[in-house]
Amino acid sequence: MSLLNRRPGLRWLVPLLAVIVVTTAGSVIAAVTASARDSLPPRSAAQLLVDVQKARLDDGLSGTIVQSASLGLPSLPGPEGDQSSSFSSLVSGSHTLRVWYAGPSRVRVALLGQLGESDLVRNGSDVWIWSSHNNTAHHLTIPAGSDRADPSGMSAEQAMTPQQAADAALKAITPTTRVTTDPTAEVAGRSAYQLVLEPQDPGTLIGHVTIAIDGETHIPTRVQVFGRGTTAPAFETGFTSFNASTPPSSVFDFNPPPGATVTEGLGGTGGPADGHTLAETAGATGGTPQVIGKGWTTIVKADLPANTSNGDNSGPFGNLTTITKSLPTVSGSWGSGHLLRGTLFSVLVTDRGQVVAGAVAPEQLYSALEAP
Repeated sequence: MSLLNRRPGLRWLVPLLAVIVVTTAGSVIAAVTASARDSLPPRSAAQLLVDVQKARLDDGLSGTIVQSASLGLPSLPGPEGDQSSSFSSLVSGSHTLRVWYAGPSRVRVALLGQLGESDLVRNGSDVWIWSSHNNTAHHLTIPAGSDRADPSGMSAEQAMTPQQAADAALKAITPTTRVTTDPTAEVAGRSAYQLVLEPQDPGTLIGHVTIAIDGETHIPTRVQVFGRGTTAPAFETGFTSFNASTPPSSVFDFNPPPGATVTEGLGGTGGPADGHTLAETAGATGGTPQVIGKGWTTIVKADLPANTSNGDNSGPFGNLTTITKSLPTVSGSWGSGHLLRGTLFSVLVTDRGQVVAGAVAPEQLYSALEAP
């Protein structure tokens, strides 16, 4: 079980993409210190990790996030491009999101586009995905008991202190990553520390990752991911406005607008409709993924869900089959398939129903398929 699972506070080190990067990465120079502008006292890497773990999100937060992605991806079918209000468009272009957070069971994210918006709302066990573009709403149910306070089940005697957790995190990523600090950062008009993670493994497409940590609240407020040998981030997400106070409860109340088409589940034939829960949907994914390698060059291999080829684009994230068939065809001794190649990662979907992905060049995916 990963350290991030055992210590939930560390999950706020970075947004989702950077969490994946950090948990699969390796090496740290922990003695280095950070001093974000002259107004913030110096902090070591270990101290910053402790700060993040101790950060209190009980009061909640709200703000505006701007995400920019220049991943070198080909044009894909479906909604895309700058200022689209479809969540499937987040893989490219620049987008603005409003976020509200008042605990794990009360979250709202609104993706704002030029002609409308899409909202993802969780209020207790209810999750809603709504698009103003076609006035459709998808309702899902979170299974009871999925929000345990400590998913590891560790006793108090087994639990780590924040400092122990930080030391363990630094030790865990020591083999392949150099961690330094940047002395100046300002995010959303607020002084911030920065951690810079630089892979030492030449096999990864990632050059370095920069994580900004708010100097007052110690909440991560920006992540930038750079491709190897580049000076501009291929992916960046960060706050442009930030309010560390509890949002009003009314923000999380959602009722479908008049005339909206409401679907239980994600919709689409063969999809998680008919009132299926998220857990039931996840159980149809075709088995446990196989992890090949370690660190920044980790490759994940898995079988595609049996319901992938539904031929229906009505779901809020579009149809994977349509997207896959639009990608370039590649082949080798492992068989044939369709390749999605970007600045930071490669994904290969084979004609036999397997998918392999990693922050590596396509040749490494081919080798993973050829391995027993």
